[in-house]
Amino acid sequence: MRMLINVPETVVADALRGMAAAHPDLSVDVDNRVVVRRDAPVEGKVGLVSGGGSGHEPLHGGFVGPGMLSAACPGEVFTSPVPDQMVRAATAVDSGAGVLFIVKNYTGDVLNFDMAAELAEDEGIRVAKVLVNDDVAVTDSLFTAGRRGTGATLFVEKIAGAAAEEGAPLERVEAIGRQVNESARSFGVALSAVTTPSKGSPTFDLPDGELELGIGIHGEPGRERRAMMTAREIADFAVDAVLEDLRPSGPVLALVNGMGATPLLELYGFNAEVQRVLAERGVAVARTLVGNYVTSLDMAGCSVTLCQVDEDLLRLWDAPVQTPALRWGR
Repeated sequence: MRMLINVPETVVADALRGMAAAHPDLSVDVDNRVVVRRDAPVEGKVGLVSGGGSGHEPLHGGFVGPGMLSAACPGEVFTSPVPDQMVRAATAVDSGAGVLFIVKNYTGDVLNFDMAAELAEDEGIRVAKVLVNDDVAVTDSLFTAGRRGTGATLFVEKIAGAAAEEGAPLERVEAIGRQVNESARSFGVALSAVTTPSKGSPTFDLPDGELELGIGIHGEPGRERRAMMTAREIADFAVDAVLEDLRPSGPVLALVNGMGATPLLELYGFNAEVQRVLAERGVAVARTLVGNYVTSLDMAGCSVTLCQVDEDLLRLWDAPVQTPALRWGR
């Protein structure tokens, strides 16, 4: 097994220790698996808490900081965090203005965040929730009832986080998060399978010379397998799948996201093809983000997320942010 690890059992704890050493502006509780912005709770500010299985970095811990998340709860690799983590995070960031849970639509995450919301409310914390379910590839996958939550999670966390930073009340931050999710769609493609530390070998079989269209971020099956395609052909397929469902009537944010093992050279080249397709389809692009943001360990491949924005959502997207993985305007 060629991985830069000690033993599979300590992968998450080791990563959190390294994160703490690299980012002193975060408070990282390695034992209890909670990452919190060090100045939390911020008086009068809604707290934003998200989380999920590890292996998708920088999601979610890399998005903790001013202008984005207040706290994140990392689970074991590809495994939901537990309610105790979420309650601990909510307690750490609640200033009395309430806490918004941002939850990707995976069964374990949904059940555990729902339970955590009940426990937090029992402790006097007001909790609202936004469910992210942006993946147009399939419905009712191995891990979900309904559509999977993928790349739009970044858009929800950034835009809702900016609203919270401005002092918007909980109901408003929740409404903005829901608006972003409803305005966003994603589609992913795998060029290789993912290998988890516990298994030490690929989690599914993807023969040489083939790719999978519509893959999930845990290696879940997609729509179909095909012989290897060019970047141009993949962009045509992926963007059309998103546009067929989204049907934007205004400008969009575009995220060209790497799945973990695809270099930026390829991602930027793929972005050129994504931009070509959007121009051919008459879709205006307001902003573009390219890089590895919602990953699947060592999977080669990419995803495309588009989010239709109005002037207010675009203003919130452009608002300052300072996290380990996303920084501008400060």
